[in-house]
Formats: sequence, C-alpha cells, structure tokens
Amino acid sequence: MLKKLLLMLVLFGTSMVIADGVVTPAMSVMSAVNGLKVGISSVNEGEVVMITVAFLIVLFSLQRFGTSKVGLAVGPALFIWFCCLAGIGVYNIVTYGSEVLQAFNPIYIYYYFERNPAQAWMSLGGCLLCATGSEAMFADLCYFSVRSVQLTFLCLVLPCLLLGYLGQAAFLMENLTKNEQVFFLSIPTQVFWPVVFIATLAALIASRTMTTAIFSIIKQATALGCFPRLKIIHTSRKFMGQIYIPVMNWFLLVSCLAFVTTFGSINEIGNAYGIAELGVMMMTTILVTIIMLLIWQVNIIVVLCFLTLFLGLELFFFSSVLGSVADGSWVLLVFAAVLYLVMYIWNYGTKLKYETEVQQKLSMDLMMDLGCNLGTVRAPGIGLLYNELVRGVPAIFGHFLTTMPAIHSMIIFVCIKWVPVPVVPQNERFLFRRVCPKNYHMFRCIARYGYKDVRKENPQTFEQLLIESLEKFIRREAQERSLESDGNDDIDSEEEVASSSSRVLVGPNGSIYSLGVPLLADYAGVSNPTLGSSTSFDGSLDETMDGRRSLDNELSFIHKAKESGVVYLLGHGDIRARKDSFFAKKLVINYFYAFLRKNCRRGIATLSIPHTRLMQVAMQYMV
Repeated sequence: MLKKLLLMLVLFGTSMVIADGVVTPAMSVMSAVNGLKVGISSVNEGEVVMITVAFLIVLFSLQRFGTSKVGLAVGPALFIWFCCLAGIGVYNIVTYGSEVLQAFNPIYIYYYFERNPAQAWMSLGGCLLCATGSEAMFADLCYFSVRSVQLTFLCLVLPCLLLGYLGQAAFLMENLTKNEQVFFLSIPTQVFWPVVFIATLAALIASRTMTTAIFSIIKQATALGCFPRLKIIHTSRKFMGQIYIPVMNWFLLVSCLAFVTTFGSINEIGNAYGIAELGVMMMTTILVTIIMLLIWQVNIIVVLCFLTLFLGLELFFFSSVLGSVADGSWVLLVFAAVLYLVMYIWNYGTKLKYETEVQQKLSMDLMMDLGCNLGTVRAPGIGLLYNELVRGVPAIFGHFLTTMPAIHSMIIFVCIKWVPVPVVPQNERFLFRRVCPKNYHMFRCIARYGYKDVRKENPQTFEQLLIESLEKFIRREAQERSLESDGNDDIDSEEEVASSSSRVLVGPNGSIYSLGVPLLADYAGVSNPTLGSSTSFDGSLDETMDGRRSLDNELSFIHKAKESGVVYLLGHGDIRARKDSFFAKKLVINYFYAFLRKNCRRGIATLSIPHTRLMQVAMQYMV
C-alpha cells in the first residue's frame, strides 16, 4: 500500500508538472505581449490574444529543430534580459528613492497583514508568481552540471530578479495609481521597445525550456512504464537529454492555445499558473522528505524541521490560491486529473500484463517433455520470435505451436533493449544464450540499440549480422566447453543456472558477461593429468574430435536454415478482465487501457520487417 501511495504521489506530481508546462508558455508569452498595450494605446485585449497565439504556434513549430541548433542565441539573449532587469531596477531605485530597500526588514510583513489580513492573505497568490519560473532551470541539467546551475541562479538570476522587483516597488511608491503593467510602465522611454523585444524573446526561451523539461519527464515516465509509448527523436549525438516528442509537442500547443483563448486574461491565467506551481512544489517537498528519510538517512528532527517549514509555507500559499478555483482555475485541475488517470491506468495495465506473461511462461519441464520436435513438425528455416521477456520461454510461443501446423527448425527469441548510449557497435549489438539442449536449436538473443542507432535497418543486413554473431557465440561456447574438465552437460536451462554456458552471456565480439561462477573456477583446481591418470591422451583426443565434429554440424545446420529463409514471428498479447472481476477493473482494463494500448506506439514500430516474411499471432490473457 505504501508503494502504491508513493506511485500515486509521483504520478500526481508529474501530471502537475505537465500542466505547468502548458500554463508556463501561455503565461510567459502573454505577459511579454501585454507590453504592446503600454507602447501602443490602440492595442486591445483581443489583439494581444491573437499575437500570443501566433507566437505560440511559431514557438512549438521550432521545437523540432533541437536545442543545439538554436543554443547560440539562448545564452546571450537571457544574459541581456537579466542585465536589463537589473539595470531598470537600479534606475528606478535611483530615480524614485532608495527607501524601498527597507523592504528587506521582515517587520513590514507583520505591518502588511495587520492593516488588512484578508486582502493580504488573498494577495499571497500574486506574491507567489514573483518566485516561480526559475525552477525551469532544472531542464538545463541535460547540458550543464548541478553546480553550474546553482551558481548561475545565485550569482545572476536571483540578484537581477531582486533588483527588478525593488525597482518596480520604488516606481509604485511614487505612482500609486499605475498598478497595472508595472514593469513596462517603469521602463525608461528611451529603451522601451528594445526591452519589450528582449522580454518577448526571453519569454519564448523560457517557454521552450519548460517544454524541453516536459519531454525529458515523459521519456523517463515511459521508460518506467508510467506513460504510453510515443515516438522520441534525439536531436543531439552528444547530449542524451536533448530530445523531441512530436505528439507531445502538438498536444502542448493545442492545450496552450485552448488556455489562452478560453481565459483571455493574464490575471485568470496567473491564478491557474499559481495552482500548478504550488502543486509541483508540494509534491517535490513530500518526495524530498521521503528521500531524506529512506535514502540519505538524515536525522528525523532535521527532516521534520524541513517538512514543517517548507510544506507549511506552501500550504499557506496554496490556501490563498484556492479561492481562484471557481474563477476558472478548475480547468487546470481537471486537465491534471485526466493526465494522472492516463498515467495510472497505463502503469496498472502494463504491470498486470507483464506479471501475467511471466507467470504463464512455458516451463523447462514442459519443453523437455515435448522433445526436440516440440510436439509438431520442424520445417527448415529460422524463426525470429520477438518478445519482451529476457528470461524464460514466453507463453505466446506455446500459442504459435498450437496455432501453426509446423514450426521452424531454428527458433531465436529476440528481445530488443534500448541502452543510454548514442550508438552500439555492431560487434557488440547481440548477446546470445542457449535455450534447452543443443538438439532443440533454440536461442535467446538480446539486441541492444543506442538512442541514435538506425532502428529501421535493412532486413538482409540485420539477418546477416545476427547469424554471424550467433556463429561467433557457438564457436566461443565450444571453445569454453573444451576447457571444462568436469564433463558438464551442455544444457542451458534458463530456470536454473547450472551449466557453464548459463553462467555467462557471450557477446559476438568474444566478451564474456559473467552471470555466476567464472568458467575456469573448477578447471583451475584440477591437477595436470599424468600417464597413469584415468583420462588418457587418446580419450582427450576423441573428445576434441567429437567437439569439433559437433561444432561443424551445428554451423552447417545454421547455414542450411538460413538458406531456407528467415521468418519474423510477432505475438500480440492483450489482457482482458475476468468475468468475475469488479466493474471498475473491467472498465479500466477492457476499455481505458485497451484504448491507450491500441493508440500508443507499439514496441516493434521501429523495426523494418518485410511483410512477405511476417507472421503474427494474437493472444489474450485473462487477468
């Protein structure tokens, strides 16, 4: 139950971050465009909305080009923007008086609440917006170290923000009636339009950063089985974090446009923005508290102080923005709730499907009882059966045996894994191990791809590389077996790691990935044979000749199977709730999860499989 509760907290926080990624571009761009109303008096609210819509369309259309292609303009533009903030702030402090610096005295907080408690409490939501937005800097962790981001925030971002807000406060003290668009009104006339241009550019960059952060979160959620599979494009070979998700990009664009056109006011969007920000902050505080307790093992008193201070402050702010829910912020909460349900249902269904596949995989005893012909006819050829299990014989293979009149003379279970490196060398792409005795001619293959590898490679090239890697594995296996002195059986049961071949995964480049006792552990303790030993020289020679003959026969068998043709066997496993299940489970599994699975990107979508050699079988699991 605690694990489920933790999962629910994480998914809720993730949904709030995605909602934040929708509101941030709308809020940032619309705030910058509002400067036109100050510079051009004839501009009305409707024109501001239309200009904002145009900017958002351009922003999300450029997202596919990747950060590296526009990165040269990001750094200088943001640096100029922060310098403008600081410069305008210093100008207003000097022009309107330095008495505003007394605001650093916390006693004025008490005086503020004492004069009008209700109005002061309601204004906390607006005060919150002064501190939000800077958390989007975490998206830069894809490109910079943690220390560099911390130093940038403390030495550049925070001082410039403080000077900017102090300057606006000094301006307000002398212009109490000009309490709307304070920032643009406080800009000196000589530099007004350059600052408006820089502000708009900075808003677009900040929005783009938040969108990049959403892509990163979606990718991590997908890898953990918490979000439906989507097409992910890596825009850089150097930085793994620079990605682009087309479907999510256009989904965020449509959502942003809907928020802008629906609300149409910067104040209403600001209320929704505050709720999204506080939801992210509270979930982050709770999760950091759990990490402090379970992973960092910080003293419980320190943890309680941290939780009381930060969560108490965030709840105080949250109570202030709740009053704006009825004004339209409820739309954002509904949006986050829908995202949460999508992620939870996908995680629930995916986990249930995988657990069912593991439970129903074919046992090695059953495979042994079927015999080397697997209870059917073994036709010449190679069958590549794609599945997601790394160990064991998948249940879908039994469905192939009962559905098809014959099965191929050689079966290779192929499991594709994506690894966090740009490119996997071809000589290290495949890892093999044997399934069942040698005369079964069944193998397990793990195909590894980097995030920049060409996934839709030519089928002939893929097959040739796979067969060559398999031959190297068999030669290496025979070489290692010849070193064994205890005469172990050559069966590699995937249920019990008993033989030498099951203790290792042999890469086609000759690398050995140990899964247990080293191969030579037993051999090292064997004394050198003498003329009087039970193992004679003639016996060893006979064993060597038998091993060589067996190796040649197996390689010849592979060549003949390859000449007969390669067929791709794809099994589609779906789950359905049992008839005696609860109504809620039937609704979630049979309709919601089935809809998501039908419309998400299938795991084999990145493969280039010729349809003339493709055979598919569907199987349904009752859960």
